[in-house]
Amino acid sequence: MSEDHICAPQLRLESGPSRNQALLPQADPGADRGTPFPTFRFALRRSELRVVCVTVLEVIQRSTDFLARKGVDSPRLQVELLLAHVLDLPRLQLYLNFERSLSPAELDALRRLIQRRGEREPLQHLVGSTSFCGLELQVTRDVLVPRPETEALAERAWQFLGTVNAAAPEVLDLGTGSGCLAIALAVKCPNSRIQAVDLSEAALEIARTNARRHGLLNRIAFHRGDAFAALPPGLRFDLIVSNPPYIPSAEIASLMPEVRDHDPRLALDGGSDGRDFYRRFAAEAAGWLRPGGRMMLEFGDGEAPALRPIFESHNWIVECVAEDYSGEPRILAVTVVNLTAR
Repeated sequence: MSEDHICAPQLRLESGPSRNQALLPQADPGADRGTPFPTFRFALRRSELRVVCVTVLEVIQRSTDFLARKGVDSPRLQVELLLAHVLDLPRLQLYLNFERSLSPAELDALRRLIQRRGEREPLQHLVGSTSFCGLELQVTRDVLVPRPETEALAERAWQFLGTVNAAAPEVLDLGTGSGCLAIALAVKCPNSRIQAVDLSEAALEIARTNARRHGLLNRIAFHRGDAFAALPPGLRFDLIVSNPPYIPSAEIASLMPEVRDHDPRLALDGGSDGRDFYRRFAAEAAGWLRPGGRMMLEFGDGEAPALRPIFESHNWIVECVAEDYSGEPRILAVTVVNLTAR
């Protein structure tokens, strides 16, 4: 009887006695190299057939090679995180399960995710969440994926709030996006009251979802609108914090695909030189601060010397330029000269 050859992406059928160790399927020489798992050829024979599944380690190795060819940074880590997501395991548990065979359904789910990651869709979008200051937050295409640099801003902010002589420090988060800064400050400073503003209603929906997840809807008030114009009159703040858009418009096209094609442009575009929002904050923010109040802003690489005169020309004092966790200048902390009660 002649063999009927069938192509399949995840399984290999073998005849003969069972084996103690799963075998890595052999790639079909004609397989498509543009897919995360090459197509494998197997034979249907008259004798009894057995399914030999692909193991965790084999999938990690093969998928890592695929993502590396696609130019994805840290490809093995990316694969491990996606596989842990599919298997609903902590990532480190994968190392204790290298010989585990994946089911066809698990392989199919992972294959789709690896393919999308190879097309440079962000890992955080694929798994639907990210960790920020130890807090799990939902993220979608409607919000900027929070970066480690912004965690440094959050830490600086909650350290300052710990020094504020007020029973309930008032905080304003401008351009809240996913709500990462507002939520981190609400968790770290339980007595604080926070106003969070964004121009995008879709982003605010994500921020509200994240606040609800962490039981903070009664501590954070969300406002849709254009910066200070979105706020009710009469509010004053001990701290204004923001990670504003700071990419020069002409540079957005040269960003990594994960950012350029998947983060909202509204959260990236800082105008022709990337400084539009800093000029606006320098001109408008002072009247919203309480005596002794501070404003803390994240900024782009190498921008500190250009930002200092923008704020000093509006009677702000640059208290410090702080570094992020990689040692790069990243956070501008300013207060106002002769700020008096309003």
